[in-house]
Amino acid sequence: MAQDHQIDIRVLDEISNEVPIVWVSFSKAKFISSINKCNNLLFLGPNKLMWRYLKCIVKNNICLKKIINIADTCFELDHWPLHFKVSTSIIIPKPNKELYNSSKAFGPIILLNTIGKLIEKVISDRLQFQSISSNFIHLSQLYRLKQQLTSDASIILTYFIHTG
Repeated sequence: MAQDHQIDIRVLDEISNEVPIVWVSFSKAKFISSINKCNNLLFLGPNKLMWRYLKCIVKNNICLKKIINIADTCFELDHWPLHFKVSTSIIIPKPNKELYNSSKAFGPIILLNTIGKLIEKVISDRLQFQSISSNFIHLSQLYRLKQQLTSDASIILTYFIHTG
C-alpha cells in the first residue's frame, strides 16, 4: 500500500511548472459580441431585465464601461456578488406530451440575474479561448470546440488556479 501511495506522489513531480497566464481586463468588443448572441425572447430573471433592454444599455459607452468594471472587480476580488447568485425557478410543461399528470411531463428552468449571466458568458468565452490556445485541453477531448457547459469552464478555471 505504501508503495502505491509513493507512486501517486511521484506523478505530481512530472507536472511541468507552467508560467501563469495573466488575466487581462475584459474588452468592450467581447461583451458586445456575447450579448449580441443572446436571444431576446428568453425568460426574465430575478432582476426583471430583458436581454433586449440590456442590449440597448450596453450601446451606451458609459454603461458598458460600468458593467466591464463590475466584471473586472469581481475577478480581481475573487468574489461573485450574492445578487448574481439569486435565482428564480419556474416549471414549464414539456411540449408534445399526451398527459400532464406526472412530474416527468414538466421541466424546471433556473433564471439568473441577466447582467451576471452576461459576465459569465464573457468569462466562459475567455476560459475556452485560453484553454484551447494554450493546448490545455485537446479539441478531441470535448464534445465540441465551443463548450457552453459550466463544468467545462470550471475544469479550465481549476487548471488556471493550480498553475497560478
